[in-house]
Amino acid sequence: MLRIALPTGRVAMQAEAFLTKAGYAPSEPLSQTRKLTVRSECGRVEYLLVKPVDAPLYIEQGVADCGVVGKDVLMEAGADLLEPLDLGFSRCRMVVAGRPELERRMDNLLSPVRVASKFPRVAQHHFAKKGVPCTVFKLSGSVEIGAVLGLSHYIVDIVETGTTLRENGLVVLEEIADCSARLAVNRAAWYARLEEVRALVEQLRTAVGD
Repeated sequence: MLRIALPTGRVAMQAEAFLTKAGYAPSEPLSQTRKLTVRSECGRVEYLLVKPVDAPLYIEQGVADCGVVGKDVLMEAGADLLEPLDLGFSRCRMVVAGRPELERRMDNLLSPVRVASKFPRVAQHHFAKKGVPCTVFKLSGSVEIGAVLGLSHYIVDIVETGTTLRENGLVVLEEIADCSARLAVNRAAWYARLEEVRALVEQLRTAVGD
């Protein structure tokens, strides 16, 4: 039996509908249970319900064979996983944002800048690639407040429509990545349980196509 890690919250509810479409319906609603694990109705998989930030670690260490994880979470975790399939839901963008007057400075940054983000690893890597010295500090929740209150020059965050940014006088300055829910797979499981894992991938691929 395959064990699939699902992050609790919005992604889990979307994943539940998607997995049901693919023939792996959970035996009880994931949004209503307090259990840590839930079997599928077909009996072929077991769902492990975890915090989103923990999902890549569980998959990398083999506690789960695979999982549905947001691309943003995978980027921040930096886990050594396979990503055989973009599931195409829970779409958003990871961006650099700030005040409009900073837009013309994005390609000419020489002095150290301050960056606030839920994704400090990604933010540090992005500015390092640009050759920009920076100090990154982690904020959770409303990251926009970092730029609005002058705590940081820039923020790195995920956005869907960008409405919250506009309402706070901020604009998207750069796009780092297009993010959506991905199927992430433990490398050892991909080879040791090849038929089971690839059968799951093909079922999910079909559901994506539908």
